[in-house]
Amino acid sequence: MITIIVPVLDEASALPGFLGQFEVMRDDFELILCDGGSIDGTAEIAERHGLPNLGVIHAPRGRARQMNAGALAAKAKAEANATEISMAAGTVKPAASGDVLLFLHADTYLPEGALRAIETAMRDEGLAGGRFKLRLDNPALPYRIIGAMITIRDGLFGGFTGDQAIFVRISAFEALGGFADIELCEDIDFACRLRKVGRTIRLPLYVTTGTRRWEKSGLVKTILLMWMIRILFYARVSPARLARLYADVR
Repeated sequence: MITIIVPVLDEASALPGFLGQFEVMRDDFELILCDGGSIDGTAEIAERHGLPNLGVIHAPRGRARQMNAGALAAKAKAEANATEISMAAGTVKPAASGDVLLFLHADTYLPEGALRAIETAMRDEGLAGGRFKLRLDNPALPYRIIGAMITIRDGLFGGFTGDQAIFVRISAFEALGGFADIELCEDIDFACRLRKVGRTIRLPLYVTTGTRRWEKSGLVKTILLMWMIRILFYARVSPARLARLYADVR
C-alpha cells in the first residue's frame, strides 16, 4: 500500500480542489495531511472533507518536520494497527500503514494511474524510490518552457525536488533517517542521499503543480532565485540563511 504524505500550512483555499483528486481514485492508498500550525482552518477543512482513508496529524512547523511526522505515523500504524497514537511529533487520527511513502505538495496533482505506476516500479527491489516528470498548471508558453527545463535538468543531473512527488520505500526512508531537519532544500538533500542507498527512477508520467510563486514574484526573478538557492546550497551555505531569501507566497 502507498501512504501519501502532504505537508500543509494555511492551504484552506487550495485544499478542497486538492483533496478532490483522491475522490475518484480506486487505488489502495492512505492519505496523511501533516498540518504545521495553520490558522486558516486547513486541518478542519480536511477533517470535514469525508475521505475515508484520510488522516490529519499536527506536527511542528517546517516541511521536513511535517513530512517526517507523517512517515512516523505510517510506521506506527504498520506496527501497531492503532487508530489513535500520541507521539512527540503530533497526534495521529487515524494513522497510516503503507510500505511506500509518497510525498506530495498541496498544490500538486497526480496523473491518472500514478499510484499503479509507483507500485509497478517498486516491484524492482533494487529501487529505493523515485519521482515523476513535472509540468506547471499554467498553459502559457513561458510556463511550459519552465516545466520542460525542470524535466531536462532532472534528466541531466538527477537533482529532483519535492514538486515532482518523491516516493520512497519506508525501509530506505528509515535508512536515511528521513528528511534532514533543515529550513529549505530538504528535498534536494534527500534526493542526493537517496541515490546512495539504491537506484531511483523517474516515471514517464507528469504531475501538475501550481505556479503561484512565479505568478506572484515574477518569472525571471523566481527562476534566478531558485537557481541561486540551489547553487548556494551545493556550496554549503546554511539552509537557514537560504530560507530568508525564499518568501512564503501563500
